[in-house]
Amino acid sequence: MIKKIDIATWERKEIFEFFTGFSDPYFGLTAPVDVTKAMKHAKAKGKSIFALYLHACMKAINSIENFKYRVIDGEVHVFETINASTTILRENKTFGFSFIHFDSEINVFKKNIDAEKERIQNSTNLFPPVNSLDCVYCSAIPWVNFTGHKEPVLGKEMETVPKLAYSKITEENGKYSMTVSLDVNHALIDGYHASLFFTRFQEFLDEF
Repeated sequence: MIKKIDIATWERKEIFEFFTGFSDPYFGLTAPVDVTKAMKHAKAKGKSIFALYLHACMKAINSIENFKYRVIDGEVHVFETINASTTILRENKTFGFSFIHFDSEINVFKKNIDAEKERIQNSTNLFPPVNSLDCVYCSAIPWVNFTGHKEPVLGKEMETVPKLAYSKITEENGKYSMTVSLDVNHALIDGYHASLFFTRFQEFLDEF
């Protein structure tokens, strides 16, 4: 489901109009999250840590309305549900973009991940059959414990899909940490909402 926002009466009207005038309206935050409980759960239950932290991330994304805003033909719309479009590595070290439908039930979400992995491993296509804006773009970079990250911008038109990257998970004194990079469009998302995402993400990670 998708609903159009009446910009004329929207509380973000001036903010939106101000930042849409920028050639670069994007800003990013990079911060660590504690994945200790998720890692211990994954090891104890034989589960994928990627699936666990991606599910927690998507729960956080879907809990904040600003992350559901998208600009379509110059108008702001809000989606009911946001899905995950992650890069998935093939054996030959190329990758494909996935479109993983979000489900609040982790086991259903994991099946959706597995289905997209299988599709990509048996395909040379870069893009998925479903390639819509009701998603966030995600990349796992599990080889590097990065402290900064920059996402590419197409530049042909204003981009409004948030972009995330997840670093290598590191362990120190029994605590596991992962750096997360978040890039968003300031016309739709402010520092408050970006900070709230990290707070919610940590809360959902701590539920394992």
